[in-house]
Amino acid sequence: MRLVESRSTLTFSYVVLGIGAFTALFPIALLLLNALKSAPEIVLNPLALPHTIRWDNFARAWKDARFSQTFANSALLTGLTILLVCTTGSAAAYALARRKIRHWKLVTFYLLGSVTAPIQLFLFPLYFGFAKLGLINNVFAVALVYTAIYSPFAIMLLHTYFQAVPREIEEAATVDGASHWQVFTRVMLPIVSPGIVTVALIIGLYSWNEFLIATTFLQRQDKLTAVVSFFLLSGQYSSDWGEIMAAALIVVLPIVVLFLVLQRRFIEGMAGGSVKG
Repeated sequence: MRLVESRSTLTFSYVVLGIGAFTALFPIALLLLNALKSAPEIVLNPLALPHTIRWDNFARAWKDARFSQTFANSALLTGLTILLVCTTGSAAAYALARRKIRHWKLVTFYLLGSVTAPIQLFLFPLYFGFAKLGLINNVFAVALVYTAIYSPFAIMLLHTYFQAVPREIEEAATVDGASHWQVFTRVMLPIVSPGIVTVALIIGLYSWNEFLIATTFLQRQDKLTAVVSFFLLSGQYSSDWGEIMAAALIVVLPIVVLFLVLQRRFIEGMAGGSVKG
């Protein structure tokens, strides 16, 4: 009886996972299918196979959207944001987890509240302040804005990882003569590294796909990100859907590849943060 129940449960699980996988992969497959077709074919039937594979859609999309420049801008902006968020967020999360600051409950409440605050509340004051300081079209300045926005989420997530580490490990390192900085950098950070990888992936995804702040603070043509340049491409060449689909696939591909490469660490990190040892 139990064997029959386990088999039925396993079958049901596979069916649910199959439906979920199809739902997740179907848009990407449809995007790839239409990226290889001409605009009239897409309008006629988006689900049909292409009569002639149009590889030139990718070449034209890369050139018209200036992805060689905008990809470099997005990579620089995303890399700076990940570095700043992981560096400051891990230190703040460790301090909160070990209650090394006064009024840590108030700080935690502030972080929880700031996660829910919409960016539209700060957009105009930030813009006027950055304009006064001459920081418009400055990639590093935009990375600072991203860091301020994403740090509360990163701190709260990493907080659970540091809490899951037994205090006895820190005490043993202190007895061996390690300083507080050595305990943090050489003991704690390697232990919570799956959590840091998880935060880096999530923050990288947010930063790469962010549009509102990037289009507000980066206005020069040589400072645009890949997502903004794709938006401008769809406005300028709205009739060429094959080129637009190819450009969308090019923008999405780096994040998909990065997640596939680091998916095991990501899953380990999410599982590790949900269990307190």
